[in-house]
Amino acid sequence: MAVAEQQSLETPAQKADARVPTVIVDDVHIVYKVYGAGTGKGSATAALGRLLLRRGSPNVRRVHAVKGVTFTAYRGEAIGIIGSNGSGKSTLLRAIAGLLPPERGRVYTDGQPSLLGVNAALMNDLTGATNVILGGLAMGMSREEVRGRYQGIVDFSGINEKGDFISLPMRTYSSGMAARLRFSIAAAKNHDVLMIDEALATGDRAFQRRSEERIRELRKEAGTVFLVSHNNNSIRDTCDRVVWLEKGELLMDGPTDEVIKAYEKHTK
Repeated sequence: MAVAEQQSLETPAQKADARVPTVIVDDVHIVYKVYGAGTGKGSATAALGRLLLRRGSPNVRRVHAVKGVTFTAYRGEAIGIIGSNGSGKSTLLRAIAGLLPPERGRVYTDGQPSLLGVNAALMNDLTGATNVILGGLAMGMSREEVRGRYQGIVDFSGINEKGDFISLPMRTYSSGMAARLRFSIAAAKNHDVLMIDEALATGDRAFQRRSEERIRELRKEAGTVFLVSHNNNSIRDTCDRVVWLEKGELLMDGPTDEVIKAYEKHTK
């Protein structure tokens, strides 16, 4: 009885402290170097000359893509990342995935982040079936796990709804079919941190509903999901928290409806 009374007296701050952080983004700055015309960037001779002379290229422009972004994500959350084109959304995901080193700041993750993007590479000369197997193995599944989940991946993607496309090379697929198969492969595994870049923008409404349901399942299984999308309805249906980036800066971080309303008002 005493324990029950103690639990009921917990403050919101104490309950928040009990949450498990999965991603900590601490004052992250990401800078790209863009080489202009006439720099000799593509010339091995020019590059060797710059190294020998310890001299940089004179026509390099620095693009500050992410500027001092800080937030913490917790286990069980689904977080939408919104913002206009060029605001740094995909760049931030790549940094969380460990694909882009920050110039300043740090990213800490609990577990292995997995980045799923519409442009994620599959092997076009191989069949969809082979890509399912290789994709599952690449995510760390055993051969037995891949075999056990194979049919579920194919059925979820809807690739075979209009024919035996899974046995055809990936180069014969439309961009939407390939994107659906990518999502289906990635969603077959329970991820510590799953990042989805515009994946729900492809496919018909039925596939989008299946995708949204799968993200909810991933959340229940204690994973953290990040979703980058220009489709505010997908964000509303899927996420309970939204991070809004604009020109590389964090403008707002809070409940989905609150942040999206502010974003839509800003973009009118």
